[in-house]
Amino acid sequence: MMSNELESRNKRVEADKAWELSLTRRSIITGFTYLVVGFYLNLLDVNYAWLHALVPPMAYVLSTLSLPLIKKIWLRKMYRKKP
Repeated sequence: MMSNELESRNKRVEADKAWELSLTRRSIITGFTYLVVGFYLNLLDVNYAWLHALVPPMAYVLSTLSLPLIKKIWLRKMYRKKP
């Protein structure tokens, strides 16, 4: 009985991790951010609102691309053997 519960939990965890790392999720967040910021800037009558609205989603994309490298460096630094 316990084995089935553990397997079920592991499958859920794997699915959640796959979703967190998926291109689909990142694309949805990027697109939604662009639309929300674009509409908000339009509401404020900002010149070139849709061009300016590109900044937050592009920052998000850059952060998702750079975080794995930063994490790798951080882990190496945190868990290196100390003399």
